Amino acid sequence: MLALNGLKVLDVSQIMAGPYCTMVLGDMGAAVIKVEKVNGGDDSRQMGPYVNDESTCFSQINRNKKSISLNLKDKRARAIFYRLAEEVDVIVENYRPGVAQSLEIDYDTIKATNPGIIYCSISGYGQTGPSRHKGGFDLVAQGMTGLMSMTGEPGRRPLKTGIAVYDIGAGITAVYSILAAYIHKMQSGEGQHIDIAITECGLPWYTWEAAAYFAEGKVPEPTGWRHRVSAPYQAVKARDGYLMLGCANQRTWERFAQGVLGREDLLADERFLTNHARGQHVEELESLLEGIMADRDVDDWLERCDAAGVPAGPINDFAQAMQDEHYLARGMVQEIEHPKIGKMKTIGFPSKFSRTPSQIRQPAPLFAQHTDEVLSTLGIQGEELERLRAEGCIK
Repeated sequence: MLALNGLKVLDVSQIMAGPYCTMVLGDMGAAVIKVEKVNGGDDSRQMGPYVNDESTCFSQINRNKKSISLNLKDKRARAIFYRLAEEVDVIVENYRPGVAQSLEIDYDTIKATNPGIIYCSISGYGQTGPSRHKGGFDLVAQGMTGLMSMTGEPGRRPLKTGIAVYDIGAGITAVYSILAAYIHKMQSGEGQHIDIAITECGLPWYTWEAAAYFAEGKVPEPTGWRHRVSAPYQAVKARDGYLMLGCANQRTWERFAQGVLGREDLLADERFLTNHARGQHVEELESLLEGIMADRDVDDWLERCDAAGVPAGPINDFAQAMQDEHYLARGMVQEIEHPKIGKMKTIGFPSKFSRTPSQIRQPAPLFAQHTDEVLSTLGIQGEELERLRAEGCIK
């Protein structure tokens, strides 16, 4: 039994934000039909690296879906789409605003025959506002929202984050929004349109930054390897490398000074009496700590922190993270069999359900792999199927 058994999703999105959303829904049991364009399908299929000519980028974010291909510029393909749309609970699309209307697959068109539809639109700037028609991408969002201005080191070139945080953030926002709308539908029978903007989804995450700006007008600047309000909550250098130290409150600072460093005198130092004071003197504090910690290796300090109950951890590269015994024990690396790639590893599920655990029921589909299967459920078979294919209506 999976949590979303019975939920039917039509996915008309591509690349990352929408596909991540529908993958998560599929992991939790939803039946997802991915509608791809006839000319090459989802653009991420053209993104390497490739194994046996199959995109591993596409394969990482499209498991638990069936793939069909429709030329939605053809009214016959739209008729097929409408028939599928009548039977589903959710549609996810990430066209630029106005495109779904021009294709006649927009919310107003679909709700005319399926008034309970939950229709989620993901776009760069949203469906309204002066920038609605602009194309929006993750890096553009990182720049526009101020994220790049506060990432990196003071006085240096603005830096992006290491991953596509806004694309994935938009996908996550879409997931919880769809589930909230689905609960509303269960209670009222009403469907609705959900408008997700990639350039907005991360703004609510700026909690400490908003606190300082709205209270004092303070514009957040880059803090490099340090936390914005807590200290020492940062990367610190030991003899053979760096570790992350998490003294995010007074109690952990006291444990660190006494139990890890054996320096109770630091607790009486006026510069370090409170978290606020330590933040004001973070450069002095960092220099002092690294002078003390230079005589032991990272692993030694991590053991001492663990024994004292002080949150700390290594600074892994991705390979080290994927080989970490804790992540492996919790199933965060899964192995599946793909029809072209063969055995492949993928990221597991961060939510651990006690009664309805997520599952990888099938690998990412080949392009248009399920067109015949899905269309047969609509009675489209044999000569009709081949004629539509020959005329470029389907793939």
